[in-house]
Amino acid sequence: MFRWLSENYRTFLWAFALAVAVWIAAVTSADPDETRALRAAVPIQIIGQDPGLVINSEIPKEVNLTLRAPRSVWNAIEADPQSARAVLDLSGLSSGEHTADLQIQIDARPVQIVSAAPHAVIFELEALATQTFILDPSVAGEVAIGYQAGEINIEPREVIIAGAESQVMKAKRAHVSVNLNGIREDVDQTLPVDILDENGALVKGVSVSPETVHVTLPVTQQGGYRDVAVKVVTSGRVASGYRMTDISVFPPVVTVFASNPQLVTDLPGIVETQILDLRNAQEDINTRVALNLPEGVSIIGEQAVLIQVGISPIESSVTLAGEKVEVMGLDPAFAAQVSPVTVDVIVSGPLPVLDILTRQDVSVTVDLTGLGIGTHQIAPKVEALISNVIVESVLPNTIEVVITPNITPMP
Repeated sequence: MFRWLSENYRTFLWAFALAVAVWIAAVTSADPDETRALRAAVPIQIIGQDPGLVINSEIPKEVNLTLRAPRSVWNAIEADPQSARAVLDLSGLSSGEHTADLQIQIDARPVQIVSAAPHAVIFELEALATQTFILDPSVAGEVAIGYQAGEINIEPREVIIAGAESQVMKAKRAHVSVNLNGIREDVDQTLPVDILDENGALVKGVSVSPETVHVTLPVTQQGGYRDVAVKVVTSGRVASGYRMTDISVFPPVVTVFASNPQLVTDLPGIVETQILDLRNAQEDINTRVALNLPEGVSIIGEQAVLIQVGISPIESSVTLAGEKVEVMGLDPAFAAQVSPVTVDVIVSGPLPVLDILTRQDVSVTVDLTGLGIGTHQIAPKVEALISNVIVESVLPNTIEVVITPNITPMP
């Protein structure tokens, strides 16, 4: 047997090689190799970074890979995108500039990495630094005329920034900006913190903790000033066969002033316009009208209000004068006083329905849910309780509500 092998080993080797070649050809034809790029870029994972160092340069977020693998392996890779990974290992690196090759790891086998773009990353490591700043608030704009802003309060007052030492050294102040332009209410906002350099430019590449702060600032009305609703006073009727569909006033609330604060305190929460004549009107009205102000009381800003009246051919409409305003949603711990206590409601609908319409068929309410002590300007909600009647307008369209503690008398 050994003699036969020694005499025929060359023939045996040739036969074995031919069999292997035939097997490889058969396998390759059934599962051919394919070279193509991965459909999605692979995220770069950073490992081994010294916690006392930070990367102070832009590095790629992803790498594009081109692979060569049998079709069956490609199917496995595409079914599980997580099987391909790109790792940037920073183990043992100190501060300074470095170039490191990306480590491409593919779980499926067999596979050949044809190309990776990029295949290496150039980056700079720098010592991590922190700094604490007391917030520097800036207030832009002015509150509405007749109001004054109180002292600003910020929580927390200090922030900590962290990042590359060179970037942290650029930081000179932590800044938060508050805009008061035209406001009439207390400021209660959550605002972002900006880190600025000596020139007031934003410092990039640093993290801020916390990123936002809570800012409060009281805004109160000055003595002698008051916001009151505007009530449009009309006379006459529109032309026969026409109806008034809407009447609006802009602004609906004005600020008045008196050197004697008692004069504005005594106002009923509204000021009336001079009489707007509607006689024989057949089209929309758009006009400015002055206000009737008590002696010693003046208006701040524009001395006239814009009144817009919608007029169209009837169906029909009617004005229900003196509809009582009902209060809803008031906390039992509070008492409320509304001014005015009645409003005029303009409704439209079929004439037979309007002929039998009563005050009980229309409700006027102000919802005080969630409101606290103070003076509030609220638009009343008007509902018609019978069908085919439409509420067109309410005069005035803003109600002043004064909410006070509900003091129960002792027995």
